[in-house]
Amino acid sequence: MQNALQGAILKFPPLSYVGRGASSRLAEEVRRYEAGRVLLIADQALVKLGMTERLAAPIRQGGVTLDVFAEIEPEPSLALAERIVAHAREGRYDLIIGLGGGSALDLAKLAAVLSAHEGAVADYLNLTGDRRIERRGLPKLLVPTTSGSGSEVTNIAVLSLAHTKDVVVHEYLSAEAAIVDAELTVSVPARVTAATGMDAMTHAIEAYLSIHASPASDALALNAVRLGGRAIRQAVRDGRDVSAREDMSQASYLAGLAFFNAGVAGVHALAYPLGGQFHMPHGEANAVLLPHVMARLAPACGERMRALLRALQGDSATGADDHIEAGAAADAFVAALHALSRDVGLSVSLRDYGISESELDALTDDAGRQTRLLARSPLALERADIRAIYAAAWQGRD
Repeated sequence: MQNALQGAILKFPPLSYVGRGASSRLAEEVRRYEAGRVLLIADQALVKLGMTERLAAPIRQGGVTLDVFAEIEPEPSLALAERIVAHAREGRYDLIIGLGGGSALDLAKLAAVLSAHEGAVADYLNLTGDRRIERRGLPKLLVPTTSGSGSEVTNIAVLSLAHTKDVVVHEYLSAEAAIVDAELTVSVPARVTAATGMDAMTHAIEAYLSIHASPASDALALNAVRLGGRAIRQAVRDGRDVSAREDMSQASYLAGLAFFNAGVAGVHALAYPLGGQFHMPHGEANAVLLPHVMARLAPACGERMRALLRALQGDSATGADDHIEAGAAADAFVAALHALSRDVGLSVSLRDYGISESELDALTDDAGRQTRLLARSPLALERADIRAIYAAAWQGRD
């Protein structure tokens, strides 16, 4: 695979706290910005678990007024984003905190930046918007409680529309600080752990195969696959295993950095319509599609897939795959991805989500509009390729 760039352009967030107990730094970061009024955007489940109050209490003790907005939905809609941005404008806040999965973090980014702008959120969408982000807006601190989205280290926010998904992208959406604490992920249910874990794996794999890959993004991506490959099954089996949670947390963070620099491609392009049209959880959409997109890319990526296979096998690798033909290594990698999804209990067929075969053409049309993502693919995915991938994923065949 040829890299489309003569040199890499690398981007990293200004500040990250990563590791067990890192969330104890949140109040310190709020003080650093001398914020008097703070909006905490969080998943409702975290309110019920007491996590929001546990993190908010030290902030309030410093005399800060902290409000909680917890009306978050999975695969957040444009309407919800409009409501949160309006709330942030009316509240005249000094700082925004995002706490939760990718949905909460993405909404926090939008609230922080677009509250300082005129117009609707829709005006700033990538596919249809006609306004540009011009101001940095409020400082934002992002604290993930799942290991998957990588949103805490990217400059993108994803929203569900009527039939697909669209994004707002700008450097000002990047967090002033990312706080990644595996201890916050222990209560995540097994299926969500599986889905978000496969999301992280997809980020790393697509970044490694992207035409914009570089030695730096490759190192991040391969280490993410290595950590995730050795930990995801155990994290799903036993959510209280903090060592497995730590590996998944690190894998998600590294994968986020990898795809922030190299980008994702075909899997995400095809996953967006599944989320938009059928409200299919993003990580599960990626998991169903991932092996089928990889099978389509294999002729162009055999050697790269050999490296991914070795990383995925991790400590169990024997080195025998170093001596097999690249095409066979790619086939083994695809088979390993099928096995991984099954092992963590995720459905492997679009039929399991109530999607009929007659709906594949509409999905194909919407996926083809995701040119920003498809342009990064190491092998061009034409309409016939996209339709064939959806058909294979609908059948659920290896």
